[in-house]
Amino acid sequence: MSANVKLKKAILIGASGFIGSNLLQELLHHADYESIIVVVRKKLEMEHPKLIQLIGDFHSLPELADQLIADEIFIALGTTKNKTPDLKIYYQIDHDYPVLAAKIAKDNGAQSVFVVTAVGANPDSGIFYVRTKGETERDIIALNFEYTHIFRPSMILGKRQEHRPMEAFLIKMWGFINPLLIGKALKKYKGMDGKDIAKAMAAVAKAPSEKVRIYHWPEMNAAITEFQ
Repeated sequence: MSANVKLKKAILIGASGFIGSNLLQELLHHADYESIIVVVRKKLEMEHPKLIQLIGDFHSLPELADQLIADEIFIALGTTKNKTPDLKIYYQIDHDYPVLAAKIAKDNGAQSVFVVTAVGANPDSGIFYVRTKGETERDIIALNFEYTHIFRPSMILGKRQEHRPMEAFLIKMWGFINPLLIGKALKKYKGMDGKDIAKAMAAVAKAPSEKVRIYHWPEMNAAITEFQ
């Protein structure tokens, strides 16, 4: 990188999750970044010269607002019904927290937001999960960042630290299904490793161009190839 190029600062929400933890590694080892601010409920067991850890959650986030100053924000936050059966808390984690974090970052001068939702996200859906993701997209787009880039994975593949028997079974099944998902209509449903989703997000952040863009499997796969 040229000495005349200004290094970026980024905020990452969801750094302890599967995609988020891989994304954190991508950003920390990326020459474009001066610092990565993460908001976590408990301190990550790692240290890095670029890493700034803030302890907080949805409720305490406004108290951290004066420290959430960056050029861009990455949001890789989400839960499951098994972990969060209370739908009110589920919605808070999957919708309210990402939207609030994005708003604080935007108010503090961030120009770009990169957020993970899910394939099929639709605010008008009758399915709670799909509707929640769609409402999150809608409300983050409404914040009017200079660049809003939305990543919609289907099945998230890869080895997680936590034990999820049903998810492990589905991931195994997707190994057989993936090759069958061909053609424009079906390719977006292809499963993708969480590490590759993280790579796609970091790659796109190098040079976002469109004001609002949505990425499914084909676009994420192309972004990794294009920016490598």
